[in-house]
Amino acid sequence: MQAYLVLDKNRVLKTVSWLFILFFLSEATPATREQTATAFRAKLPPDSLDAGSFSVITYNIAGLPQLICSAITPRKESISAIGRLLNRFDIAHVQEDFNYNQYLYHAGNTHPFRTTTKGAVMTGDGLNTLSKFPVKHLRRISWTDCTGADCFTPKGFTYTRIEIAPTRFIDFYNVHANAYNHPRAALARRRNMEQLSAYIRLHSTGNAVIVMGDLNGRYSFGLDNVDWLLKENELSDAWVSLHCKNQLPFRSNAIPASDILSLTDSCETIDKILFRSSAFIQLKPAAYALEKAMFTNAKGLPLSDHHPVSARFEWKFINDVIAYD
Repeated sequence: MQAYLVLDKNRVLKTVSWLFILFFLSEATPATREQTATAFRAKLPPDSLDAGSFSVITYNIAGLPQLICSAITPRKESISAIGRLLNRFDIAHVQEDFNYNQYLYHAGNTHPFRTTTKGAVMTGDGLNTLSKFPVKHLRRISWTDCTGADCFTPKGFTYTRIEIAPTRFIDFYNVHANAYNHPRAALARRRNMEQLSAYIRLHSTGNAVIVMGDLNGRYSFGLDNVDWLLKENELSDAWVSLHCKNQLPFRSNAIPASDILSLTDSCETIDKILFRSSAFIQLKPAAYALEKAMFTNAKGLPLSDHHPVSARFEWKFINDVIAYD
């Protein structure tokens, strides 16, 4: 335990030093704020009132300033490319969208609905949604528990309602939980899941829900409680449903491997897509993929320090009652 505390203290001291320097050297600009706000007035895309499908993706884009970012490719160019590649998906959740939001939004991305960025590292939460469907009621909620470097930016989750067809809504949550796997960090992450669960129960009772993001937790790690989050909120995991025959991975107290770039579709990742239907909207996952090949540069190097995961959902309205916003 003492070794964990020393390690965590060293991380904090190093991170604080970098962040104070980079606070004055930030490459972020606020230019996206006014432009993205106008997107909420665009028209609804055509779709059936009773059934349809949509694709989703969640991606930690490693938008920390270049000097402290663990991604191996240049951030401006990589995040510009990410913005263009996200055009292939109907709804995208991104995490760590800190210092390069203008490159994500304005270097070829065409999503008509994009949440207004909250700002660079230390002031922003790094959470944004890009959508081909109208995005309603954006709320940003910071965690009440964190450890180490995670306490130097207001990480947490966002809540939005997305109108997938006229008068048909799904509650979306974009999540970035506390990092690291030592006991103190894992405890904070368990409390993150408890806070998220309480919010879902309070604000999404009776609604169809999709939770996507970098949960930094695993079913297979004994100190995590992501499986509890599923049970408490009647959620399912798209990967578990389509690749694991609805069986959660075996739990272990062994510290998970840190190399998340070597994963395949058969491996559990900390980036997750969770969902549930409601009495009115039935959600069925039709595809799931770890997008390992698509999000690389010309040399085959990953554009971030995570691989994104994607899914396609088929939806059907199953009760003759008009949903309301």
